[in-house]
Amino acid sequence: MGGVTTRLHWTDQPYKWHINDGEEVFAVLAGRVEMRFRDETGAEQSAFLESGDVFYAAIGTEHVAHPIGEARILVVEREGSV
Repeated sequence: MGGVTTRLHWTDQPYKWHINDGEEVFAVLAGRVEMRFRDETGAEQSAFLESGDVFYAAIGTEHVAHPIGEARILVVEREGSV
């Protein structure tokens, strides 16, 4: 879709810290996820996402998702992003 990819992940494994070269929308369809991210000062923050919650990562936001058990996740981001 115009340079955007949409992927469905079913995982219980943590992702890796990364910074996308575009925006990212991360939606939890089932399960729970701890989303860790660095704020503008570089301090690590954390948010717990439940089914139906969405995390938006602006360009340059360093972040990592840690599923708590199995989670189904929809990721929408620029094609070729990490």
